[in-house]
Amino acid sequence: MAEGIFRHLAQKPEWKDKIGRIDSCGTAAYHTGDSPDDRTMATLEENGITDYHHSARRRVQATSTQSSRHVLKFPFLFLQFATSDFEKFDYIFAMDRSNLSDLVRLQRGNPDAKARVMLFGEYSGAGKAEIVNDPYYGGDAGFKRAFEQCTRFSQNFLAEMVDGGGEKTASL
Repeated sequence: MAEGIFRHLAQKPEWKDKIGRIDSCGTAAYHTGDSPDDRTMATLEENGITDYHHSARRRVQATSTQSSRHVLKFPFLFLQFATSDFEKFDYIFAMDRSNLSDLVRLQRGNPDAKARVMLFGEYSGAGKAEIVNDPYYGGDAGFKRAFEQCTRFSQNFLAEMVDGGGEKTASL
């Protein structure tokens, strides 16, 4: 869901040329080959995001982007995270503290890491980080809450880091 929302927002004219690569994955290879949960797709569609298509992949294909663009990764349950992602992305966002802990541990073993690893909820706008709970167990309300959070976090990130001229690192 976070990837779909971020992709949708990043296509707006003011941000389109400032964002390079956006991807999503998991810290484990669950759901490889699966499409997103039907409730994820329904929530996106209810909110006007009708062009998002994603199926769980096993490997990341490298793509080139301009060096002035931000490159982001949202680790969740689709593509299994690879340590080389620390070199390919400027930002890697975790949805919860468990995934953040896994990512920080993996990053320690990669001396070439350039990615800034953090909770996506650091961009909550509330002065403190928020966790995005897995909406799978929260029914429709869980999906609506996750949508609201991911939209707010994406907008805040784009406004602060992209519009605000936040630090830019070389992109893949």
